Amino acid sequence: MKRWIWEQEAYPDFTYDVKALEPLVQAILLEQGYLSAITQTMDRNTIAQRQLEALMYEAISTAAIEGEILNRDSVKASIQRKLGIVALDGSKRDVSTDYLIEILIDANTNYDQELTLERLFGWHNALFPNGYSGLTKINVATLRGEETMEVVGGAIGKEKTYYVAPPRVYLEGEMDRYVRWFNDTPASLVKACIAHLWFVILHPFDDGNGRIARAITDLVLSKIEQSTTSRLYSMSGAINNDRVGYYKALEKTTGFVRKERDHLNITQWCEWFLSTLSTALGETKKKLGYIVQKTVFWDTYQEYHLNARQIKVLNKILDIGAENFQGSLSKKKYMRIADCASTTASRDMTHLLNIGCIGHIEGTNGRNVRYEIVFGGKKSS
Repeated sequence: MKRWIWEQEAYPDFTYDVKALEPLVQAILLEQGYLSAITQTMDRNTIAQRQLEALMYEAISTAAIEGEILNRDSVKASIQRKLGIVALDGSKRDVSTDYLIEILIDANTNYDQELTLERLFGWHNALFPNGYSGLTKINVATLRGEETMEVVGGAIGKEKTYYVAPPRVYLEGEMDRYVRWFNDTPASLVKACIAHLWFVILHPFDDGNGRIARAITDLVLSKIEQSTTSRLYSMSGAINNDRVGYYKALEKTTGFVRKERDHLNITQWCEWFLSTLSTALGETKKKLGYIVQKTVFWDTYQEYHLNARQIKVLNKILDIGAENFQGSLSKKKYMRIADCASTTASRDMTHLLNIGCIGHIEGTNGRNVRYEIVFGGKKSS
């Protein structure tokens, strides 16, 4: 029985339902256009900071999907060095993290360069500079060995084979076909879906296939958006937030577990992929909205010369979005955030009320009184 997708006679002539995907594609294009437009209202420093944060989130997330936990400070230090920003603490440097950041920046900036086997080998070598994956020696910067490549999961003694990749003997030809297709196919959202899936199907390396597949995804998305250094959102971050859905979508697409006759139909994978991309864009849209909102707020109240405590508390709320600040603002929360005494908090908050920065929430009184930030003279909702 032909169980795996690569065993089907018409492989790799993947099919998908264009009508089913069109609403998702259009929604994503709108979101991408919104992000492009909103960045036009931001200064370069704000954009650079957001790119740094997105790149850091991407690096941490693509590793986390594979069960590897990166040190946040090391990731930040690696990005600072790569971008020419002096790291505050050189002792935080991690060479393997440096190399991962190089891969991500390459994918996000050099998208006009052709994808070649040598480039993929370079990425693979950067992931495993010492030739080991954990304690296991692996083939690095070359295609995997002759052993059967299986994706296995489950408890010891109850392991389940989720996928078996094509035999090693076919890999040279398959990778040549993949690379030629990639370079000859114009960048599009559907191309991003297929490029990711097809690379995972081939599973050409002993380890690191998922991370490189996600870097290839970045390559396509960055080409579409003409990004520099990093896009403003993290696809890997969104994937990491739905790892169960990620592996389930791959399993249902690559394995012979479906009832349809067309076993090369990848619509279900594309729907999951595009929905996840839409989620990533939506979350970033919110965050950028908070940045714009924060800028407008401080433009309104900059003449009042607020003290450091007041600025700290207001920025705490503005940075996460007023609607996400659980329980609204109370005197106790002000004291905790500003690290001040009750009398100081009362004086600060009275001042903020008088100038209109915050407003009293109707229906809250006495010890339960709550406040909310006021934007443009109107209370936030």
